Amino acid sequence: MTEQIATPQSSVRPRVAVVFGGRSSEHAISCVTAGSVLSAIDREQYDVLPLGITQDGRWAVVADAAERLAIGASGKLPDVTDIAAPTGSVVLAADPTQRDIAVLETGAVTDVLGSVDVVFPLLHGPYGEDGTLQGLLELAGVPYVGSGVLASAVSMDKEYMKRVFVGFGLPVGPYVTIRPRDWERDPAAVRASVAELGFPVFVKPARAGSSMGITKVHEMDAFDEAVETARKHDPKVIVEGMLRGREIECGVLDGPDGPEASVPAEIRVRGDHEFYDFEAKYLDDVTETDVPADLTAEQMAEVRELAVAAFEAMSCEGLARVDFFLLEDGGWVINEVNTMPGFTPVSMYPQMWKATGVEYPQLVDRLIRAALDRPNSLLR
Repeated sequence: MTEQIATPQSSVRPRVAVVFGGRSSEHAISCVTAGSVLSAIDREQYDVLPLGITQDGRWAVVADAAERLAIGASGKLPDVTDIAAPTGSVVLAADPTQRDIAVLETGAVTDVLGSVDVVFPLLHGPYGEDGTLQGLLELAGVPYVGSGVLASAVSMDKEYMKRVFVGFGLPVGPYVTIRPRDWERDPAAVRASVAELGFPVFVKPARAGSSMGITKVHEMDAFDEAVETARKHDPKVIVEGMLRGREIECGVLDGPDGPEASVPAEIRVRGDHEFYDFEAKYLDDVTETDVPADLTAEQMAEVRELAVAAFEAMSCEGLARVDFFLLEDGGWVINEVNTMPGFTPVSMYPQMWKATGVEYPQLVDRLIRAALDRPNSLLR
């Protein structure tokens, strides 16, 4: 398996390390995303080094096997362990004077995989999309695709994301944050704060994605259980008031003249799903999408302008997907920013850019080349 990926580094072609999997509850979705990107990277333009992170955090040598990273016909989710070398840990030294990646066995180097020119981090959720991996890459002096430490961390935390938006005068919906000590010391006070939002509410982990751990709560009797469900993913919980309107998304991509917004799209959920949960997103065929969304020219311009404003408020780089509600009164509310959105060809972000005129392989190439041209975060 090692022979499949430890190819000599070309003196001409940049070497791209595609990193995926990870310790978060979004491990499987990261694998699906990586399979699509591995299939799309032009191997005549780049050398590719796939690196998987197992659910217990081991960086592993993995097979360059995009077809094994798809969701199975029976709904079986992919896992890095299925394509990883059974022993050895891949390590990247936090040393900007060299970029060699090595394999360690019982503390000794057994293989050197060579250096990399850029990392494409396709991790979703904590320990990947939240600034932790970005910090390691900054220390190592390795360029990477996507937002830096600050934007990644703040965008991952739904509370602080909303605080930044408010500070920039951008519209957000009503919410209550539940910190661990609040829930443990005075749950009655928490319930009273939530009751002021009115029901239904959405109870969410504050720092998770892919709709993991989210519950729509219609009455207080179901609230405690929803909090505990969210706390399985994150001890910090956020409760958002119900917003009645249409779910609109918009992609943002860095360009030579600054960030650009794609045409927006709309998502609708059919059947028994009350909202766009994990099963609706990835397993059940219950969603309908309009790309582009059926909006007036004025609404189209408004949402694209707001998407870029949200991207810049967060100091994002590379790419982001901004999710909105178009309220019944015609107003806009920003729901969240995803600094590493779902990135398969059928995911909303690539679909929106395809409708804007950027095909999937071109999108992948553009992100890699932008990262190669970008200096360390403290220099930009």
